Amino acid sequence: MKQYPQLEKLLSVVQKLRDPQGGCPWDLEQTHESLLRYLIEEAYEYVEAVEKKDSAMMREEIGDVLLQVVLHSVIAEQNQLFNLEEVAETLSRKLIHRHPHVFGEGDKNLSASEVREQWEVIKNQEKKTFKSAIPFKLIHNPALRTADLIGRASTKVAFDWESHQQVLYKVEEEWQEVKAELGPTGDYDHGRVEEELGDLLFSMAQLARHLKIDPEEALRKANKKFLKRFHKMEEITLQTNEKMGMLSSARMEELWVKAKELTK
Repeated sequence: MKQYPQLEKLLSVVQKLRDPQGGCPWDLEQTHESLLRYLIEEAYEYVEAVEKKDSAMMREEIGDVLLQVVLHSVIAEQNQLFNLEEVAETLSRKLIHRHPHVFGEGDKNLSASEVREQWEVIKNQEKKTFKSAIPFKLIHNPALRTADLIGRASTKVAFDWESHQQVLYKVEEEWQEVKAELGPTGDYDHGRVEEELGDLLFSMAQLARHLKIDPEEALRKANKKFLKRFHKMEEITLQTNEKMGMLSSARMEELWVKAKELTK
């Protein structure tokens, strides 16, 4: 069997970083909870690399994702919970069990969609859980993506609006509720406003779905557009020897309009 010495080296490097005697102070402070933000961040950086079709960047970024897997496994081993070998063994066993068409005597002629259906059936049998039309596991996606998936699932059981015009009325209703909570005086209940803003965002995700727009992708594009324009503003201020934090609102608006023109 092919050996993977660099994987073993990576494990030994991370174990050294987590060594109470001579390890890295930052790594030694980390916990499963403190590392979660990095796991998500690294996954998104790999997404960016794939979108750019940059193989060198992909190799580096998937390595950063792997670091998170190894680091979590080493921390777990130090707490006598599990280790990297057990993680790999559990994953291999699960993959073999959920692919009977490859490793067992299952139907060898399944389509990709049939394989997906089979996966879900076997998974539910393993976990012996109630199978909801809108499973709670959807919450494990980014929030905007979750809202979209919930809507897609609900429409399969006819729990949905009939048209995007109806959803538009709902969006307007939720927006009015946000404004009502904010009130005219400037004083507001933070928890109530947070709840109403959440309802508004959820409704907007449903509007996007009815318009056949992926809300997560739409927001990612909007984020990229903003950053591109903002970076152009910074480039302009470097050329004019201006400082962003010292500019008037009028000058900021002027630069923003110019940046929009230059980045079209």
